[in-house]
Amino acid sequence: MEIAILIIFIIGYLAITLEHQLKVDKLVPALIMMALSWAILALGIDSFTNWFDSHTMTIIEGFGLKGHEEKMHILESSLLHHFGKTSEILIFLIGAMTIVEIIDHFDGFSTIKKFIRTNSKKTLLWIIAILAFILSAIIDNLTATIVLISILTKLIKEREDRIWYVGMIIITANAGGAWSPIGDVTTTMLWMGDKVTTFKLIEHLILPSLICMLLPTFIASRMKAFQGTFEAPEETEKPHKRADMMLYLGLGLIIAVPIFKTITHLPPYVGMMLSLAIFTIFAEIISNREFEMAQATSSGSHHSPVHSALTKIEMPSLLFFLGILMTVAALESLGMIFFFGQTVEGSIGTDFFVIILGFASAVVDNVPLVAASMGMFPDLLIDHPDWHLIAFTAGTGGSMLIIGSAAGVVAMGMERIDFFWYLKRMGLLAFIGYAAGVASFYFFNEYLFKALGI
Repeated sequence: MEIAILIIFIIGYLAITLEHQLKVDKLVPALIMMALSWAILALGIDSFTNWFDSHTMTIIEGFGLKGHEEKMHILESSLLHHFGKTSEILIFLIGAMTIVEIIDHFDGFSTIKKFIRTNSKKTLLWIIAILAFILSAIIDNLTATIVLISILTKLIKEREDRIWYVGMIIITANAGGAWSPIGDVTTTMLWMGDKVTTFKLIEHLILPSLICMLLPTFIASRMKAFQGTFEAPEETEKPHKRADMMLYLGLGLIIAVPIFKTITHLPPYVGMMLSLAIFTIFAEIISNREFEMAQATSSGSHHSPVHSALTKIEMPSLLFFLGILMTVAALESLGMIFFFGQTVEGSIGTDFFVIILGFASAVVDNVPLVAASMGMFPDLLIDHPDWHLIAFTAGTGGSMLIIGSAAGVVAMGMERIDFFWYLKRMGLLAFIGYAAGVASFYFFNEYLFKALGI
């Protein structure tokens, strides 16, 4: 039975990796993997001799000797536990996505364009890189990439010139998302899984992430593609008069979520729901005043910015996360991930494995990689340096290939960037940033932080 689940996982993973070739959305194999894996667990429960208890993070002793009813009770308890933890992440992401979409509803991101007052290609590169680094830490690297590419299309008409900037956005946005608990799905998973805390994550990763952004940007600024000037087309659209207010309010409420968790010790999704509720109040008040929202349309709906935002949420991505995380949970329940982690520690060591994880995330999705790593090392305490390193390598390693991160995939679709074009022109820059970031992580942890007693 264990082999059957492993085969399903491998086949499903291949289908996810070959999504574009098969022309089947990756959520489909992810959901099939989830359903079949747990079905096999339920049907073959009496044949399993090992079971990993996610509550205590230990293997249940004598599981094979227990009766059928008791085994089913343990399975149902594990399923409910994993579904609850996964749902926490999904509800958190829904809240964040809704706030971002409401900001966009009021043209909030047009405010960012005000910071770009140059016609120098090199200066524009630095502005875009810094904006990507900061924005991705607040609204996540995927959303930051979409926002900045949308702004770039209004600044640079020629696609051949624009895709160079898009390539750098991928690298710098992934670097920016790695040091923030809300900057990347994987760091959010580690944060919500109580593997890292907000302030320690920022403390240990802000400098390596900054180096991962600065070094590739500096090298790129010397390249021919970023020399000279550009001529931006004239602005014809007038932004919403409340754009500035809604942008700053929305970003501020997202930033407040980690603070809320630190103060109350409640799960992050609770704080995100509070932020969403507060933001919704302002959005509805503005809409009611300006668009006479009290009058519903003939279909029974109205032009609520909240309703509009909810229709734009990336449900396929959320269902993919559900499928892949619950599939990994099935493997974890059998103890397969736990025993693999023990084998890794005994053969190549955790640190070397985590560095390899970064390269692996360039080829396969980093979400299941991080989900698996969380089950491999149950003995690592919260804020152990290895958890911080996992957050960094999984978040930035994907930049080496355009298919290695959500930011890269969405940029590939928006600008039709060729896989080999990115590999040839951006792959080395991403590798340099990744290697420099990992080296600086070890330097700061082994020398600077120890010297300062941190």
